[in-house]
Amino acid sequence: MSYDSISLNFLSIFSIISFFIFLLIQKFSNRLFTGKLLDNDFTKPQAFHEEAISRVGGLASILLLFLYIYLHNLFFSEIFYEYLVIGTGLFLVGFLDDLKINLKPMFRLSLMVIILLLSIYFFSLDIKEVDLIFLDTWLQNKFFLMLFILFCFLFIINGSNLIDGFNGLLVINLLIINLSLAALNLEANASYSLLLIAQIIILSIFLLFNFPKAKIFFGDSGSYLFGSLTALNIIYTNNFNGQVSSFFFCILLGYIFFEVFFSFFRKIYIKKSPLEPDNTHLHMLVYKHLNRTRDANESNYKTSIIINFVYFCFILPSFFLKNNGTFCKIWFVLGLILYLYSYYKLYKKNS
Repeated sequence: MSYDSISLNFLSIFSIISFFIFLLIQKFSNRLFTGKLLDNDFTKPQAFHEEAISRVGGLASILLLFLYIYLHNLFFSEIFYEYLVIGTGLFLVGFLDDLKINLKPMFRLSLMVIILLLSIYFFSLDIKEVDLIFLDTWLQNKFFLMLFILFCFLFIINGSNLIDGFNGLLVINLLIINLSLAALNLEANASYSLLLIAQIIILSIFLLFNFPKAKIFFGDSGSYLFGSLTALNIIYTNNFNGQVSSFFFCILLGYIFFEVFFSFFRKIYIKKSPLEPDNTHLHMLVYKHLNRTRDANESNYKTSIIINFVYFCFILPSFFLKNNGTFCKIWFVLGLILYLYSYYKLYKKNS
């Protein structure tokens, strides 16, 4: 039996198992951990649901990650240790919050930094090449390299958590990112592409239970888990595909990255703690605009559709011109301008 045939059968079996694990966890979600995973806080700024929904998406996802890595090792004798360690560590940080164990934002951030720095060091994570000569030179310094990779992780993880406010918003965005990465790796690294496809399967099945009407939420554990996995996916795909402009990966992460970056300085400007949540992020402004003429539930999932449709249309040209560094740099800057312009227009309309 050929490698492709084994891979296809393997992924088919994994897809079926994944569906039933999500189904079982969703069915018994209200009983898990004596109901502590139920999100019934409707007063927080990022709450846009009207009934208690369990945050078990992260729990199902980490179980399936363990299962996939075990089966992959069984079939192909290869273990992705860094995915296990980093994914589990960040999942646990988020899971404490899902269990309503109140961690101060700075303490939670400190835990993330410790886990990531230790992982970057022990797994010798590296970024081989970027499209900026001065940055490429700085990355030769091990200390700067560790800090740079750390900030990459933190931006993607916290960005994933930040936009996880509406049904399908984060998961559709992650699907677009990881489908793009899988397409790049199919020829460059077939074995690694299987890991990406497995993540796409988990995300796709979660979407069935979260969109358009949410039966379960990702929770902080799910957004932290997939934020960290996506950061690893970007780093390895950049290293495996030297011909692809590193700015293409910046474009892919543009929405997640800039949402955190812009939010941080916006809150400082209005003299508010950048670590505290508020309700004036781009997706919340889109929701408020839609909610003027639509039902709240409809506005919820349509916000996800609109943002991800615009995002997909924007990254599509860069995918076909991913090897053109000059184009990708210009396109990335245009993306930031588009974000700022959209935010300004929506903020004025909602004021």
